[in-house]
Amino acid sequence: MTESTAAPTDLLRWRDTALALCDEADRLSMAGFRRDIALETKPDGSFVTEVDRSIEHLLRDRIRAAYPGCGLIGEEEGSDDAGASVCWYLDPIDGTHNYMRGIPIFATLLAVAVDGEVQLGVVSAPALRERWVAWRGGGAWRGSDRIAVSRIATIADGTLLYGSRTADMRSGLMPGLDATLAEAWRERGFGDYWGYMLVAEGAAEAMIETGAHPWDWAAPLVIVEEAGGRLTTASGERRIDGASAVATNGLVHGELLGRLQEMR
Repeated sequence: MTESTAAPTDLLRWRDTALALCDEADRLSMAGFRRDIALETKPDGSFVTEVDRSIEHLLRDRIRAAYPGCGLIGEEEGSDDAGASVCWYLDPIDGTHNYMRGIPIFATLLAVAVDGEVQLGVVSAPALRERWVAWRGGGAWRGSDRIAVSRIATIADGTLLYGSRTADMRSGLMPGLDATLAEAWRERGFGDYWGYMLVAEGAAEAMIETGAHPWDWAAPLVIVEEAGGRLTTASGERRIDGASAVATNGLVHGELLGRLQEMR
């Protein structure tokens, strides 16, 4: 476990701010959910809704007013002062494609990093009426319940989750993915934030993903780690700006990374 580089008072203040911001974001996202909302196609071919943009704009305004001089790194409006010691990561709606199709697996993700080390993460999923939060030294929580990863120690006994098998295989970063999934007791495609939260609360042993971004992985990193697990790239680097992410309960991490790299 990484030691905190932030004072406990700062952590609690950021936590309370993030929770209040998620209350506002939840109201906006639910007001537009399963409604006729405007869509745009981004340069990478993914979609963005008017609600994504509205939430991120609100989050940036609130954070900038409360913490002048902090950095902001978000999905829709890019980076401001990204070199600042304290940076907030913002994903207004993680799971936008679910959101626009009426699937209730979407969430607002907020995280705070100090000198590049993520200290706090909040994942708020209003359509599921669930919220996860973790801060360094404070544990990981789903609502009022403290959560922890599972104690299953082998892939053969485990549940493995993944975002997109097609994208993961095309990436070339995990050539052993199909063979690894075949070895697991159970495998399911639970993408976006939800796979990481299922690992953190002990419902699955691993979540595997490629093609996401720091604002997708910042909050899950601290939540998984504070629940007792690990999150690295497929090559084993502990970072949120890589091309892949592998989150586990820690016990299967080494075996999983090795199998993902095996050519068969």
